[in-house]
Amino acid sequence: MTLTKDRLIESIARIGTTKEEAAQVVETMLETIKSTLENGEDVLISGFGKFSIKEKKPRRGRNPRTGHDLA
Repeated sequence: MTLTKDRLIESIARIGTTKEEAAQVVETMLETIKSTLENGEDVLISGFGKFSIKEKKPRRGRNPRTGHDLA
């Protein structure tokens, strides 16, 4: 089962907040994580995980029907 943003909001709302307040908490948390990563910093949530941006080399594209490489 996948944890969606809506299910996360519903879980937070069960502790006595409205769904609107829970949605605002989730949105604020995700925006904070996003802006921190955009600034080149890692995000560590103890007991949960670490988020970081990794640079990857570009991959070559290929048309699966014809097998031709894409530019």
